[in-house]
Amino acid sequence: MVEFLDKTFYGNPLSAWAVALAAALLTFIILSVLKKIFQKKMTALASRTKADLDDFIAETVLRIRGFFLLAISIIIGSRFISLSSSAREILHKLFIIVFLLQVAIWGNGLIECWKDRSRRLKKDMDASSLTTYAAIGFVLRLVLWAIVILLALGNLGVNVTALVAGLGVGGVAVALALQSILGDLFASVSILLDKPFVVGDFIILDNLMGSVENIGLKTTRVRSLMGEQLIFSNADLIKSRIKNYGRMQERRMIFSVGVTYDTPPEKLALIPEIIREIIASQAQTRFDRSHFKSFGDFALIFETSYFIASPDFNTFMNIQQAVNLALVRRFKEEGIEFA
Repeated sequence: MVEFLDKTFYGNPLSAWAVALAAALLTFIILSVLKKIFQKKMTALASRTKADLDDFIAETVLRIRGFFLLAISIIIGSRFISLSSSAREILHKLFIIVFLLQVAIWGNGLIECWKDRSRRLKKDMDASSLTTYAAIGFVLRLVLWAIVILLALGNLGVNVTALVAGLGVGGVAVALALQSILGDLFASVSILLDKPFVVGDFIILDNLMGSVENIGLKTTRVRSLMGEQLIFSNADLIKSRIKNYGRMQERRMIFSVGVTYDTPPEKLALIPEIIREIIASQAQTRFDRSHFKSFGDFALIFETSYFIASPDFNTFMNIQQAVNLALVRRFKEEGIEFA
């Protein structure tokens, strides 16, 4: 038996190979057990807290693949045998490739965690932005895997510089061919991050207006007041001046009232106070000013300004209607005639 173990195989006795195999196997078992224990503890911790860090750590541990643990075990086992410099270099390169693959899996998991977190935060506020988040995730994964592949090829001795130069020329050609689509895609990302408007906002662009229904990768769709759907290019939207009534906190109303020239001076002095009392009696209003503004061709003009603490247009018009009706009644009681 001893003589058999002393036999040489690839420059090492079988006993050394047996020790190396035992060390690799033991390392793999220990790492696998530690992974399961740590994963169980982090999953339990993540379920008890609302923090994102422990969720990310648990997901990272979960994504440790068996081939990565096996690669570590082989590297440790190889320390117990003698290998030629070329063989050890090959083993080292293979481990680097396995490590890069594991890093890519971790990076992909990080992107998925970010997407899931964004989905949880956005699903009730702006569901259409999930499409853009998916597109960003795709681009990030594409960049991640491209970097990993280039690093792996460089590790294998491939001339990455020439390859990158060739890909750069091809990328420029593709970018020129898809210039319009890419412009809309980046505009969609800009709308998502900067948030000039979200789904549900009422916007006005030039002489077109409506409520935002969907923000896609290439276009934004708006439902007009007449019922038809308006479709805007995202690239055109970020270049335009947009009025967003969805961000309005309150509305300001300015209106004028004209009375006849034969109205007595004491009645003219009373009109601003009458208007102030009427506006103050309405709910959700804040009086600003009321003045005898000017002499018109056929009327004495009073201008009034007040605020309504609601962005809703129907509320705005209901309050203005109540103010107008109250003005008609009070002017009739005071004997003041409209021009």
